Amino acid sequence: MASIREVAKMANVSPATVSRVINGTAKVDEQKKQRVLEAIDETGFKPNELARALFKKSSKIIGMIVPNIENPFFNELARVIEKEAYENGYRILLCNSDDNEEKELMNIQMLNQLKADGIIIMTNSSRTAQEVEKYDFPVVLVDRKFSSDKEMAVVEADNYKGGRMATEHLIKCGCKSIVCMRGPQSLSSAKQRYLGYRDICKEYGLNEQYIECDYSYESGLKQTKELIKKYPDVDGIIASNDMVAISVYKVVSKKGYRVPEDIQIIGFDNISFSWLSTPEITTIAQPIKKMGKKAAQIIIQHKKGEEIEKENVFDVKLIQRQTTKIKG
Repeated sequence: MASIREVAKMANVSPATVSRVINGTAKVDEQKKQRVLEAIDETGFKPNELARALFKKSSKIIGMIVPNIENPFFNELARVIEKEAYENGYRILLCNSDDNEEKELMNIQMLNQLKADGIIIMTNSSRTAQEVEKYDFPVVLVDRKFSSDKEMAVVEADNYKGGRMATEHLIKCGCKSIVCMRGPQSLSSAKQRYLGYRDICKEYGLNEQYIECDYSYESGLKQTKELIKKYPDVDGIIASNDMVAISVYKVVSKKGYRVPEDIQIIGFDNISFSWLSTPEITTIAQPIKKMGKKAAQIIIQHKKGEEIEKENVFDVKLIQRQTTKIKG
């Protein structure tokens, strides 16, 4: 690969002039600029991206840290963020933490060394949220919210409203014994969904019934079996997300329950699997495309020096499919 000195020699200019052309840091005579560009094209010279990032204090990289890359919600979100970043001249560096705090902190340090222009993070760790305060780059929390001294932008759906909508829908479907498979209560999203469920139960005079369940398919399989033992009269289940809803259907159907005749199921997120599965899953839809686009735009706007919204809460909507049926 050609060096900057070879390009300068071919263009009959100084290496400093070549650097100015590449980085756009100063005005260069048009004839000299054209000779440099032709020399770059002829030699196939590629600038050292890391060196440029250190010099300009910008790598045009947006870091994204997710707790579990196997979760389709994060896959679909990452795809939207990458598309928006690419269209604005940025690249995405995706990091999977496996819910490991140490990996998250290592990823944050790495992104800082690479002069990332910002980080979009979906962490389950309040420690990580505190650690990221030490750095100068902007941080966007997606589907999570932490109390923090640093003003971090937040992009989330109205999880409380979603919990209310899911519960009220099952009531309209005739359910009398509704169980909430609530996600980890350390997560703001899971806590708000559960509070929505709890408040509707109070309003309608229903017993509050729940079982703990992570956001994974495997957890859904295990906890559904426990749910049926604990609440044998269950006729409505609010799953912690769509993947759990799919696992719920698998377990209850194997045990001889008919869906939606005996047990009705509703998920959360509206990932593609929710309508590709059989039966198609009734769900509370998060606007994944709008949320991902907004998260990327916050980083890009911040880099431009533009004002950004710190609190970004998106509306949710009910999508009824084959796992629920309104009676009447």
